[in-house]
Amino acid sequence: MNIRKAEKEDLESIVEMLADDLLGKKRESFQVPLPKEYLDAFERIQSDENQELMVMEDENSEVIGTLQLSFIQYLTYRGGIRAQIEAVRIRKDKRGLGIGKLLFEWAIDRAKERKAHVLQLTSDKQRPDAIRFYEDLGFNATHEGMKLHFE
Repeated sequence: MNIRKAEKEDLESIVEMLADDLLGKKRESFQVPLPKEYLDAFERIQSDENQELMVMEDENSEVIGTLQLSFIQYLTYRGGIRAQIEAVRIRKDKRGLGIGKLLFEWAIDRAKERKAHVLQLTSDKQRPDAIRFYEDLGFNATHEGMKLHFE
Protein backbone atom coordinates (compact mmCIF):
# COMPACT_ATOMS: atom_id res chain seq x y z
CA MET A 1 0.00 0.00 0.00
CA ASN A 2 1.20 3.47 -0.85
CA ILE A 3 -0.18 6.78 0.43
CA ARG A 4 0.65 9.87 -1.60
CA LYS A 5 -0.60 13.31 -2.55
CA ALA A 6 -3.37 13.15 -5.10
CA GLU A 7 -2.62 14.08 -8.68
CA LYS A 8 -5.00 15.41 -11.31
CA GLU A 9 -5.17 11.93 -12.87
CA ASP A 10 -6.62 10.60 -9.58
CA LEU A 11 -9.54 12.99 -9.53
CA GLU A 12 -12.06 10.72 -11.30
CA SER A 13 -11.34 7.89 -8.85
CA ILE A 14 -11.67 10.25 -5.88
CA VAL A 15 -14.99 11.73 -7.00
CA GLU A 16 -16.31 8.27 -7.82
CA MET A 17 -15.57 7.17 -4.23
CA LEU A 18 -17.13 10.35 -2.81
CA ALA A 19 -20.32 9.69 -4.76
CA ASP A 20 -20.48 5.97 -3.95
CA ASP A 21 -22.64 5.96 -0.82
CA LEU A 22 -26.16 6.97 0.19
CA LEU A 23 -25.23 10.50 1.27
CA GLY A 24 -22.64 11.07 -1.46
CA LYS A 25 -25.15 10.22 -4.18
CA LYS A 26 -27.25 13.18 -3.01
CA ARG A 27 -24.49 15.78 -3.16
CA GLU A 28 -21.86 14.64 -5.64
CA SER A 29 -21.99 14.42 -9.41
CA PHE A 30 -19.75 11.67 -10.72
CA GLN A 31 -19.64 11.73 -14.50
CA VAL A 32 -16.94 11.57 -17.15
CA PRO A 33 -15.75 14.10 -17.89
CA LEU A 34 -15.98 15.51 -14.39
CA PRO A 35 -17.83 18.78 -13.87
CA LYS A 36 -15.47 21.77 -13.93
CA GLU A 37 -16.17 22.55 -10.26
CA TYR A 38 -14.17 19.49 -9.19
CA LEU A 39 -11.18 20.47 -11.32
CA ASP A 40 -11.29 24.04 -9.98
CA ALA A 41 -11.50 22.81 -6.38
CA PHE A 42 -8.63 20.40 -6.97
CA GLU A 43 -6.41 23.25 -8.22
CA ARG A 44 -7.26 25.38 -5.16
CA ILE A 45 -6.50 22.49 -2.81
CA GLN A 46 -3.20 21.76 -4.54
CA SER A 47 -2.09 25.40 -4.29
CA ASP A 48 -2.79 25.64 -0.53
CA GLU A 49 0.07 24.43 1.64
CA ASN A 50 -2.38 23.71 4.46
CA GLN A 51 -4.45 21.26 2.40
CA GLU A 52 -3.35 17.71 1.71
CA LEU A 53 -5.60 15.65 -0.54
CA MET A 54 -4.26 12.14 -0.30
CA VAL A 55 -4.86 8.83 -2.02
CA MET A 56 -3.99 5.28 -1.10
CA GLU A 57 -2.92 2.90 -3.85
CA ASP A 58 -2.95 -0.88 -3.79
CA GLU A 59 -0.17 -3.13 -5.08
CA ASN A 60 -1.41 -2.54 -8.65
CA SER A 61 -1.19 1.27 -8.26
CA GLU A 62 -4.99 1.54 -8.30
CA VAL A 63 -6.52 4.25 -6.11
CA ILE A 64 -8.49 2.50 -3.36
CA GLY A 65 -8.83 5.21 -0.72
CA THR A 66 -8.76 8.94 -0.17
CA LEU A 67 -8.92 11.62 2.49
CA GLN A 68 -8.32 15.34 2.81
CA LEU A 69 -6.27 16.68 5.70
CA SER A 70 -6.47 20.39 6.49
CA PHE A 71 -4.24 22.29 8.89
CA ILE A 72 -5.86 25.27 10.56
CA GLN A 73 -3.75 27.88 12.33
CA TYR A 74 -5.51 29.74 15.11
CA LEU A 75 -4.78 31.78 18.21
CA THR A 76 -6.19 29.54 20.94
CA TYR A 77 -4.01 26.85 22.45
CA ARG A 78 -1.16 29.37 22.31
CA GLY A 79 -1.33 29.70 18.56
CA GLY A 80 -1.96 26.02 18.00
CA ILE A 81 -2.62 24.11 14.83
CA ARG A 82 -5.74 22.04 14.45
CA ALA A 83 -5.84 19.24 11.90
CA GLN A 84 -9.18 18.48 10.27
CA ILE A 85 -9.82 15.24 8.40
CA GLU A 86 -12.54 15.18 5.73
CA ALA A 87 -13.87 13.13 2.84
CA VAL A 88 -12.51 9.78 3.95
CA ARG A 89 -13.51 7.05 1.52
CA ILE A 90 -12.40 3.53 0.76
CA ARG A 91 -13.38 1.97 -2.55
CA LYS A 92 -16.44 -0.24 -1.98
CA ASP A 93 -14.74 -3.50 -2.98
CA LYS A 94 -11.87 -2.86 -0.54
CA ARG A 95 -13.88 -2.04 2.60
CA GLY A 96 -13.51 -4.20 5.69
CA LEU A 97 -9.88 -5.11 4.94
CA GLY A 98 -8.20 -2.68 7.37
CA ILE A 99 -7.35 -0.13 4.69
CA GLY A 100 -9.26 2.66 6.41
CA LYS A 101 -7.32 2.04 9.61
CA LEU A 102 -4.02 2.28 7.71
CA LEU A 103 -5.15 5.54 6.13
CA PHE A 104 -6.10 6.97 9.52
CA GLU A 105 -2.82 5.86 11.09
CA TRP A 106 -1.05 7.79 8.34
CA ALA A 107 -3.24 10.87 8.99
CA ILE A 108 -2.60 10.73 12.75
CA ASP A 109 1.15 10.52 12.17
CA ARG A 110 1.01 13.36 9.64
CA ALA A 111 -0.94 15.60 12.03
CA LYS A 112 1.68 14.97 14.72
CA GLU A 113 4.46 15.64 12.22
CA ARG A 114 2.90 19.03 11.42
CA LYS A 115 2.74 19.76 15.18
CA ALA A 116 -1.06 19.80 15.39
CA HIS A 117 -2.34 19.53 18.94
CA VAL A 118 -5.59 17.86 17.87
CA LEU A 119 -6.99 15.92 14.93
CA GLN A 120 -10.70 16.34 14.51
CA LEU A 121 -13.42 15.14 12.21
CA THR A 122 -17.14 15.25 11.80
CA SER A 123 -19.35 12.40 10.72
CA ASP A 124 -22.95 12.53 9.66
CA LYS A 125 -25.23 10.99 12.28
CA GLN A 126 -26.63 8.81 9.48
CA ARG A 127 -23.29 6.95 9.38
CA PRO A 128 -23.32 4.89 12.62
CA ASP A 129 -20.77 2.37 11.27
CA ALA A 130 -18.33 5.17 10.47
CA ILE A 131 -18.83 6.68 13.92
CA ARG A 132 -18.06 3.33 15.57
CA PHE A 133 -14.96 3.02 13.37
CA TYR A 134 -13.72 6.47 14.51
CA GLU A 135 -14.42 5.64 18.15
CA ASP A 136 -12.44 2.40 17.79
CA LEU A 137 -9.52 4.52 16.56
CA GLY A 138 -9.69 6.62 19.74
CA PHE A 139 -11.75 9.59 18.58
CA ASN A 140 -14.18 10.95 21.18
CA ALA A 141 -17.40 12.89 20.71
CA THR A 142 -16.34 15.82 22.93
CA HIS A 143 -18.30 18.63 21.24
CA GLU A 144 -21.69 19.15 19.69
CA GLY A 145 -21.25 20.16 16.05
CA MET A 146 -23.51 22.52 14.17
CA LYS A 147 -23.70 23.61 10.56
CA LEU A 148 -25.36 26.38 8.66
CA HIS A 149 -25.83 25.37 5.02
CA PHE A 150 -26.15 27.98 2.31
CA GLU A 151 -28.07 27.45 -0.93
